[in-house]
Amino acid sequence: MRDIFNPRSVAVIGASADPRKVGHGVLKNLKDGGFFLTKFSQPFKGEIFPVNLDSKEILGLRCYRSLLHVKQPVDLAVIAIPAKAVLPVIKDCVKKRVKGIIIIAAGFAETGEEGKKLQQQIVSVVKKARIPLIGPNCLGIINTHAPLNATFAPVMPPKGSVAFVSQSGALADSILDWAVENRYGFSKVVSYGNSADVDVNDILEFLSADRETKAIALYVEGIDDGRRFMQVAGRCRKPVVVVKAGRAEGGMKAVGSHTGSLAGSFEVYRAAFRQSGIYYADTLQELFDYAWMLSTQPRLKRNAVAVITNGGGCGVLAADYCEMSGLSLAAPGDGAFRKLDRKMHHAYSRRNPLDIVGDALPDRYEAAIGAMLSDSSVHGLLVIETLQTMTSPVENAKVIVSARKRFPGKPIVCAFMGGKFTREGKMYLEAHGIPVFSQLDRAVRNLRVLLV
Repeated sequence: MRDIFNPRSVAVIGASADPRKVGHGVLKNLKDGGFFLTKFSQPFKGEIFPVNLDSKEILGLRCYRSLLHVKQPVDLAVIAIPAKAVLPVIKDCVKKRVKGIIIIAAGFAETGEEGKKLQQQIVSVVKKARIPLIGPNCLGIINTHAPLNATFAPVMPPKGSVAFVSQSGALADSILDWAVENRYGFSKVVSYGNSADVDVNDILEFLSADRETKAIALYVEGIDDGRRFMQVAGRCRKPVVVVKAGRAEGGMKAVGSHTGSLAGSFEVYRAAFRQSGIYYADTLQELFDYAWMLSTQPRLKRNAVAVITNGGGCGVLAADYCEMSGLSLAAPGDGAFRKLDRKMHHAYSRRNPLDIVGDALPDRYEAAIGAMLSDSSVHGLLVIETLQTMTSPVENAKVIVSARKRFPGKPIVCAFMGGKFTREGKMYLEAHGIPVFSQLDRAVRNLRVLLV
């Protein structure tokens, strides 16, 4: 698997000069780091070998008539040709002694018996040669740290510490576009499609040992070897968050025609996830929220959190949301408030939630955060900012980042409520690994996931 994610050379079989073709998208992503170029685009630094029977050059790169015409060693072969033409190319890969294969093409087990037979023939060849194969019917893989974009996705996502593993390539496509807009960083992105050879268990084992990955976000439709999945997930050294498709009857039927998987009973999956220590998400938003939290924050060692707010109403809402989410409000000692009496507005609440009043400047936030995190009864913190004319979102963000360095063992989650005029402060927090949300209830739900 290391050679798939960190190849020194890549061959694209089915490379095309036609921008409408998958083979063109894969080649351009390797060469330029994205079909649509953004500030996150990173071109592959190794050798690229386009393979096309009829072209001599594509995107300024010399073309080869077949894989066997490439004289240099090839670590990774990405196959983007019609399904019926794949088997002979697989045999060329064996002769060439490539170290890994990705089959982008669809038209295999997901289409019926004929496609299933073809898929089995291919798997038989690669297993005998001991060459790992991802796919078929997949988007490909991305390693932002290599850098490597061996997909036909439109963009390269930001570099980060969450690995996204998806059985659906189209879903991964859209998530990558979302990630660019929302500055959500990934370490690896893996679309495994039909998982004819390499399956979700193999990928989890690889990511468990991956230095750049701190948490794993997983989209699954079906799992063929449930027993091994539970064993692998249970041993995984990284937190795993999963969203499962095929929960209702209609979704279960759709899964079979999508990737050829059996959806199975949702309640059985839920029980397996729970027993394996996997975090379950109901929605895609929760999937990436939870993974972000788990990749950046320490766990809540005890169920006791403090809330700091510059708006009393938001403090009341936060208390409600905490109770509804199963979070308990800490009871800071009187010493914490004595520290604050001389630094706060005379109308401050002197309780948890700690209302530091609407005209609070960064110095009040700094004092309140220090007092709460210093208290032994407080094990996590929610910082709320509402926007007043005197509010300083960026300076408040700097205070919070500084506090995180002083109190690394206690999680801090922020709710900077607003939009345009709080954006710069949110971006500062995100850049320094502090989860921040515009919606208060979303911030509380995400703090809850850190409870051990």
